[in-house]
Amino acid sequence: MPAPGETVDYTRNGQPASIAVVEDEPAVGQLLIHQLNHSGFRSWLAVDGYQAIEMMTQQTPDLLILDWMLPGLDGLQVLQYLRRTMACEIPVLMISARADEPDLVRCLEMGADDYLTKPFGIAELVARVRALLRRAERGNLPRRNGVEATEHPQPLQVGSVVLCPDTHVVTLDGQPIKLTRSEFRLLAYLMGHAGQTFSRAHLQEAIWNQRHIPGDRSVDNVVLRLRKKLGSCSSYLEAVWGVGYRLSPP
Repeated sequence: MPAPGETVDYTRNGQPASIAVVEDEPAVGQLLIHQLNHSGFRSWLAVDGYQAIEMMTQQTPDLLILDWMLPGLDGLQVLQYLRRTMACEIPVLMISARADEPDLVRCLEMGADDYLTKPFGIAELVARVRALLRRAERGNLPRRNGVEATEHPQPLQVGSVVLCPDTHVVTLDGQPIKLTRSEFRLLAYLMGHAGQTFSRAHLQEAIWNQRHIPGDRSVDNVVLRLRKKLGSCSSYLEAVWGVGYRLSPP
């Protein structure tokens, strides 16, 4: 349980957020479980990739902390199975001793929401967990006629990309593409402000009502995945060096 006066994170129905940890080093896994429970979460541990998948099929947590280097199925294989086979969209925080940028990009492109390099401080881990949970919770927009409401009720079009807020449908060259809630919201915001450049901090505040934490790559992650899904129109989504991102009409 949390110490007196410590902030407790709650999700649905007033219950503490549930965190699944997948870590094959017993000492590390037990330390993470202890610290997460002490911070007010409910958490449980899997020690390999197969156990992680079995655990996820039985009970879906609010967030997954996933080690890359696991026996049997590694973390990327588990992540791929969750995203593609199970269509599971819960936040995933990948942890690994691998610190090279190509490894980070690979994780993000495969569907991780954030990446933390070992060794890390427990305080930073808990801060990342809380940030991901807040973003997931605030991603639930008010609903209108069974679909998410957005700032722009009318269809938006940039080049051959068309976004319809009321039906939550995005088409590319006339063919629908499947986006997560976060990808849809980012695309809708940038299409509604086509040509304007926004910082990561601004995007997090405007879209997810979340204050930017230094080192948080959640916006970059959504951008990477969105670019991949935009295919031939991926060049519309531009990174402006030292500033942020913009969606530029062709």
